[in-house]
Amino acid sequence: MLKIVPLSAALVLAGFGTAGAETVKMGVQPWLGYGPLWVAEEKGFFDQRGVDVDLMNFNWDQDMTAALASGNLHVVAAGSNAVIANVNQGVDQKGFLVMDLSFEADAILAGAGVGSIADLKGKSVAFETGATSDLLMNYALRENGMTLADVTHVPMGASEAGLALIAGRVDAAVTYEPYISTALAQDGGYKVLYTAAEKPGLISDMLTASGAWIAANPDEVKAIILAWDDAVRFIRENPAEGKAMIAKAVGSPMEEFDPAFEGVRLYDLAENLTFVQGDFQATLAEIGAIMQATNPDEIKTVPAADDLLALDPLGAAAN
Repeated sequence: MLKIVPLSAALVLAGFGTAGAETVKMGVQPWLGYGPLWVAEEKGFFDQRGVDVDLMNFNWDQDMTAALASGNLHVVAAGSNAVIANVNQGVDQKGFLVMDLSFEADAILAGAGVGSIADLKGKSVAFETGATSDLLMNYALRENGMTLADVTHVPMGASEAGLALIAGRVDAAVTYEPYISTALAQDGGYKVLYTAAEKPGLISDMLTASGAWIAANPDEVKAIILAWDDAVRFIRENPAEGKAMIAKAVGSPMEEFDPAFEGVRLYDLAENLTFVQGDFQATLAEIGAIMQATNPDEIKTVPAADDLLALDPLGAAAN
């Protein structure tokens, strides 16, 4: 089991050097679980912690991964499953902070004529390949004795999938909030077939970077962790203001955002310290096993926790 090293070891790691005052380019998507990042930016928590962060918006996981691998991004907010997939493809990517777990905030939606996962047989389903939506779809199918071969996959990002369902271009869509609430608000005929709450911990997100960048920039990584912790605490102490900032960032009206936010759990620094040393490592192994079982051609191995997590910065931030 991967352990957080004591502060003394973290200080030794810091001796490998930093990148100075370089702006940290961070890739994000319009997912409410990433909300504390926008709060940290708007409230000045990054600046207060001494790190210059530029949040850069993306719609596709694969674009962020390509930007990370090429060095055009330093940090990306990514689904745990995406990190497992990327490591299998030889990408140097490690999580240094658990951001959130999704429950009802990731879901499979469908219109009239589809009342269950079994009813999706032969139907068109929109979801993003390799993203959290892909994992949820594969898990739901497997639990119902089906595979992707039983449906017609229409590749598109989560922000587009809900719109495709509303427009009648597909029979079902896998997406996340606020797009779930947006789709349901359009027409009472749309329904939720399945959510991530069926398997708690299946959908989770981390702040990630290359292992090399993390080792070379301990001060920046530590500052990002502390700014995230500041933001989570702010949201908990000022829920109305905090949620309004996040809703604006993801483009969601408050009447849809409030119920959506209930389906997500954010993790602060203290909760990270407990979670990543125990339950989360087992969850990562289970996610990897599900991915390998449903896509053995691409997921050749289930990476060990040491290959997926860099936890020295958490120990340094805690001290």
